[in-house]
Amino acid sequence: MQDVLTPEIRGQIEAFYPKYPTREAVILPALHIIQEALGYVPPKAVEELAQMLGLPPAKVQDTLSFYGFFAQDEPLGRTRIWVCRSLSCSARGGEELLEYLCQRLGIQPGQTTPDGRITLEVAECIGACDYAPAILAGRVLWKNMTKEKIDQMLETLP
Repeated sequence: MQDVLTPEIRGQIEAFYPKYPTREAVILPALHIIQEALGYVPPKAVEELAQMLGLPPAKVQDTLSFYGFFAQDEPLGRTRIWVCRSLSCSARGGEELLEYLCQRLGIQPGQTTPDGRITLEVAECIGACDYAPAILAGRVLWKNMTKEKIDQMLETLP
């Protein structure tokens, strides 16, 4: 079976070695690299990363399963949309905006659109309370959201 971690991915991970005191400390940034490249972290990638770092696969899996940010079962959409559910965002209509997004996309939180374009997620807080309700689409923070702004946001996504 062919390796999941390409030479490019391996090189990016190895670039972290001198920046961290132990190989175990490289697990988290490596998982981010893998997810960015593959859209998720499949079991074979866990095995290969553990081998690269000289660690038991269970140690990598432990870190992977601790964080809700990573997907393991199937690739995420090209863009992840995080709808904030903090008190500030909820009080300013965030729950209604989440329902609107679900209707527009035809999916529920945790699901990906059939075309693989968008994965919809909920976050307990994205740290943008001053701009409630807020949504994070990929790496772009959308502030003071409304249904109209959601429509605009969806138009800009790849």
